[in-house]
Amino acid sequence: MDVSVNVDVQCADGLCGQSTHIIVDPVRKKVTHVVVREKSFPHAELLVPLDLIVESTPDLIHLRCTRDELLMQDPFTELEFVERDPSYLGDEFEMDEGLLMWPHVAPEDMAIPLEYERVPPGELAVRRGTHVNARDGRLGRVDEFLVDPANGHITHLVLREGHLWGQEDVTIPISEIARIEEDTVYLKLDKQQVEALPKIPVRRHHRHT
Repeated sequence: MDVSVNVDVQCADGLCGQSTHIIVDPVRKKVTHVVVREKSFPHAELLVPLDLIVESTPDLIHLRCTRDELLMQDPFTELEFVERDPSYLGDEFEMDEGLLMWPHVAPEDMAIPLEYERVPPGELAVRRGTHVNARDGRLGRVDEFLVDPANGHITHLVLREGHLWGQEDVTIPISEIARIEEDTVYLKLDKQQVEALPKIPVRRHHRHT
């Protein structure tokens, strides 16, 4: 099963959004969730467990839930309002007969909104385009993962474009991944060893419009 990012997501009752991130357990090297950005306003991003995926290809992810059931999933992003420290205004904001000295003005709201990602503890959000590094330098970028649908474990990392060997797919066994961090996947192999890996064809399904 191909689990891709930036592809359409189809619910049981129609097109419902687009995938934006894959949530990975870096210790077990397992995909746990796909983040889906809903198609309609307010375009919330939601954490969708892997067991809700019926089928996934490089072009489309099919979910077993309806659009209403999708909206019941946990949010991936949340807004938190943090109170600003009034002391940041500085001495130049001292009052003069109840007025602030020109040209400064007082902010209407002393709280600022901060958006953060609700990644499950111990897991990482992997975006399309995350860097992949061989032992001897930058290799390419993540395009998709090949996942065993029986248990959710990643079997291969796929570099599809923007790597050293042009347009061909480069499939890297999960056993050759040293570690996964927030912005980079690190391999145990050097570039020459990656080039020598056996080529695994990735079957792609293209939708007709």
